[in-house]
Amino acid sequence: MSRITLAHTTLVRASLTLALASSTLAHATNGYLPHGYGTQSKGSAGAGVAMAQDTLAAATNPAGLIDLGNRLDVGIEIFSPDRSSSIVGNAFGPDQTFDGNNTRVFYIPEFGYSRVVSPNLSIGLSIYGNGGMNTDYSSNPYARFGATGPAGIDLAQVFVTPALAWRFAEGQSLGVAVNLAYQQFEARGISLFSGFSQDPSHVSDNGYDSSTGAGFRVGWQGSFGDHVTLGASWQSKTQMNEFEKYSGLFADNGDFDVPENYSVGIAIKATPALTLLIDRQRILYGNVPAVGNSAALLFAGQPLGSKNGPGFGWKDTTVTKIGVVYQATSALTLRAGFSDVDQPIPAEETFFNILAPGVVEKHYTLGATYDVSEKNAFSVYVAHMPEVSVTGNNSIPPGFPPAGFGGGNANLRMQENAIGFAWQRKL
Repeated sequence: MSRITLAHTTLVRASLTLALASSTLAHATNGYLPHGYGTQSKGSAGAGVAMAQDTLAAATNPAGLIDLGNRLDVGIEIFSPDRSSSIVGNAFGPDQTFDGNNTRVFYIPEFGYSRVVSPNLSIGLSIYGNGGMNTDYSSNPYARFGATGPAGIDLAQVFVTPALAWRFAEGQSLGVAVNLAYQQFEARGISLFSGFSQDPSHVSDNGYDSSTGAGFRVGWQGSFGDHVTLGASWQSKTQMNEFEKYSGLFADNGDFDVPENYSVGIAIKATPALTLLIDRQRILYGNVPAVGNSAALLFAGQPLGSKNGPGFGWKDTTVTKIGVVYQATSALTLRAGFSDVDQPIPAEETFFNILAPGVVEKHYTLGATYDVSEKNAFSVYVAHMPEVSVTGNNSIPPGFPPAGFGGGNANLRMQENAIGFAWQRKL
């Protein structure tokens, strides 16, 4: 017992250190949140509200921990986004395209642990990147307006999530998880917006800043007969401390909370070997002023950083996830999935979102797990997110700053690819 305790304590510390050391935790994204949590779940497009596949389940539905037993999951994702933007029809310069890929590859660790306390009670711990966004322009898209140097942003969010699951009746469980959050942010090359801020010295080029916060997630899973399981999960808005170094950029003096979201799902055991998973998720980006408020507030005269001030104009969005899990042999499990998210960035809001072009919509995934022994297994997944472009619609106001920036449009483009690996150990 002492060796197991020492081993899992060491792995928790190592995984947390690795997560915090990853300067950017960009993700295969639904907006800027990941399409799923855990290598096995990601192989089925992140679907898993009604069926936990690994111990990162606490991030999706903590009620699912009840059936996982004593187990460790340690993994890493290699993520490669391809993002660019263009400005067309603008009075301050010619049509031009900008490559935002100065940083091309990101490494995202994950860790999960579960333990059975009693036949009807399990506990767990998950450590994972909850969200992120990165752009890195060597040629500054805002240079024509007076910006200098390379431009971009770097946002990373890490959650440490202890969780508990309770079986209150046969086939029925409830779960609760506490999300202890850490995030860091940097903005570069956008000092031209300092003149439109209530706090001009805290808009750009101040290095990394960090903040912490907390929220919670609750969930339910229930089996109805031998073939159908339902699930539901709700995550509160995670209240974060302000980014003090960027109090002149984000609304409400640098406030940048993690959005509330909720999900429902069904798992249908079509045959003894084949399970179909369907999830629907709603992400409330619009309830976070820094993310959801329109940039039009700036052009109307409201300064950056002010109470309920300008933001990136993202909409609340709905995600549909469909996954298939097939037990090919006693040792081999195969997965496939597809997910689709409503476009969070309106065509009228593309000017600010040159910095955050989270426009991908569809995700195609494949995955597999192979049991190499009674207690050890290895999993892999791959994902492709096809290219999506959002063409601006009068997104750059005409005239001169601060009421306008010469008219025309900003256009956004992004595609993504990812591969993930994980080791599972039954304890």
